[in-house]
Amino acid sequence: MNVALYAPRKHYWAMTERGARDVSASSHAIAIGRSAAQWDGSAMHLRIDETAAPLPGPIQGEVTVTPTTISDAAFALDDARKHWWRPLAPHARVDVRFAKPALAWRGAAYCDMNWGDEPLSTAFRAWHWQREHMPDGALVHYDIAPRRGAPRLIALRYDSQGRAHACAAQDAQALPGTFWRVSRIARGDARLVKTLEDTPFYARSALAGAHGDIVHETVSLDRFDQPIVQAMLPFRMPRLVLRR
Repeated sequence: MNVALYAPRKHYWAMTERGARDVSASSHAIAIGRSAAQWDGSAMHLRIDETAAPLPGPIQGEVTVTPTTISDAAFALDDARKHWWRPLAPHARVDVRFAKPALAWRGAAYCDMNWGDEPLSTAFRAWHWQREHMPDGALVHYDIAPRRGAPRLIALRYDSQGRAHACAAQDAQALPGTFWRVSRIARGDARLVKTLEDTPFYARSALAGAHGDIVHETVSLDRFDQPIVQAMLPFRMPRLVLRR
């Protein structure tokens, strides 16, 4: 269960790898260690009980994600169709209530899923992804750099009914580089507000767009595969088993 909280004065992060015995799943629920998520037919309820890393500390709270719309459209990310992406709820609402740390808010949300038949770094060199919140939907751009074949760009406009419409891609622009010199590309009239995650292979950023707030991410899988980066991962992604 990956949890990232960005409070005004401090960030909280947890992403603990767990063994098969710490995971149980059904068609509508999954439990991972002490945390769990359950779909009740209209909303997703998450119970989060994690330990932060690299500096340990409790992250405990509840999150409810209520989709405004549900989309059934899925998109192949590579020519071999081994990797897929589906924006389940391109437009949603979220209710966040944490006891540790003491944080609570309500706002706009988004929910998607990915799946594939091989490691991501086998098929891709990098990607840039952004989702812009709009009053009646969402605007999504997905720039993909595959290891084989031509670059792929997915540009989608989601309407108030959750229907995906292919649209003309907005112009690309370079965002300022990160501390780790990860190159970032954004689409449209987007202004960098804050870099939320700055790592050797991944950057998550908050942007301001023409229509609303934008969440942006850049992933460099060439960087991810480097031995020194792999050696650093356990500091942010500790591995525990049988600790539920």
